[in-house]
Amino acid sequence: MKKYTLIAVAAIACLTAFSFAPTGGREYTPVEQTPNMQTGYIESVHKQNNHYVLSIDQIDWFEGQQAIDKFLELEGDSGLDGPPDGYYIVNDDETLHDLPIADDAKVLMQIYNRTGNVNEADIVWNEPITVEKFAQLLDTEDDLNMKSFPYHLTVKDGEIVQIVQQYVP
Repeated sequence: MKKYTLIAVAAIACLTAFSFAPTGGREYTPVEQTPNMQTGYIESVHKQNNHYVLSIDQIDWFEGQQAIDKFLELEGDSGLDGPPDGYYIVNDDETLHDLPIADDAKVLMQIYNRTGNVNEADIVWNEPITVEKFAQLLDTEDDLNMKSFPYHLTVKDGEIVQIVQQYVP
């Protein structure tokens, strides 16, 4: 059975429990999709041969008009004119696959618990962090679960060279 999901509903519920205002007044800008990009949820991170490896559940991520079109194609009988938050996620295959992270990969985050107090979390668009910090965040359990966000992964020569956290409103 095909599964069409809005997995981000859990993330939205979590996010609405807190007050987030973008710092610096910058507006959200969609991540530019490229042919060598995969989008997915990260199930786990582990070290293998001195490299971090992500286990990923790949998804199809749609925004704007593409999200509306895909939503109406798949859920046109829902009574809605489009996805509630301007994005739509399709996850037809929940098979996990592993990808190593390049040592010099670029990691860009939008929101995470920087201080240990999740109530102080704030959006900082495309904030660079290290791969080590990213792995640590994925393994940290708090009210702002980093695994509940989709990530755009740029892959080159079989390694992840860039990770961009997808902000979900």
